[in-house]
Amino acid sequence: MNCFVKSHGLGNDYIVLNSAEIDFDLGKAAIELICHRNYGVGSDGILLLVPSARGDFGLRILNPDGSEAEKSGNGLRIFAKYLYERKYASRRTFSIDTPGGLVTAEVEEKDGKVHHVTVDMGRATFRSDEIPVDIEEEEAVGQSLALNVGELDFTAVSVGNPHCVIFFDDIEEDLIRKLGPQIENHPVFPNRTNVQFAQVVSRDRVRIVIWERGAGYTLASGSSSCAVAAVCVKMGLTDRRVRVEMPGGHLDINVAEDWSITMRGEVEEVFSGTLSEDLLYSLRSLSTVNS
Repeated sequence: MNCFVKSHGLGNDYIVLNSAEIDFDLGKAAIELICHRNYGVGSDGILLLVPSARGDFGLRILNPDGSEAEKSGNGLRIFAKYLYERKYASRRTFSIDTPGGLVTAEVEEKDGKVHHVTVDMGRATFRSDEIPVDIEEEEAVGQSLALNVGELDFTAVSVGNPHCVIFFDDIEEDLIRKLGPQIENHPVFPNRTNVQFAQVVSRDRVRIVIWERGAGYTLASGSSSCAVAAVCVKMGLTDRRVRVEMPGGHLDINVAEDWSITMRGEVEEVFSGTLSEDLLYSLRSLSTVNS
């Protein structure tokens, strides 16, 4: 009971829990405590295995601020490795039900260990009402965003969760740390948004830095990579097969003619363990306070 696994996809780390094996309420305060890097286990979020009626497995993706994400590319690769190596999945290919849609994961393993995972991330959409983005235009392509530093051109897209992509000739971590929170919470994005600053290096290579909704600056993001690749193809900046490079590493993305996207990348387990009695006491106390 109360066991967990911690893994990362290119430095973007998640804790994996099985909802059937925890005996406390995983509410906002509990999520914040578990993810805290000083007082908890520490992570960019929690992946929670839950029952599903439409997929082989169900997944909830919980951000460090207690909010819930619709989809996470790195999270899905981590979750797929967990399912296969912990013997929940008996096949190398299986479906995962997320709030952002049903996806298919295919693991690559050697000697029983998964090192790469390919995920069918679903279709990208640029429709303003589907992302959503509060603008008059039908598609959120090449729009202008008013910030306190001036106006920036952006393109918004959803790959099961919302993204705002802004291109620069050169990208800096300091800039996205400064502007990321403002863009994430901009009123034009009613559900908030993930943010990517991107630099096109060649027809098959793009560099990005990421501000993740509900988590902040992160070393890598699978859904962000898919979003940027889709935007690059939409604007004619790259070919359909793109390597997206991030501070934590790279992902290989393919954008099909129908805008369906596949993502392939590495995944690595960091450690597994059991939540301590001290931490569990605090988590159960939070459950009592919030009940």
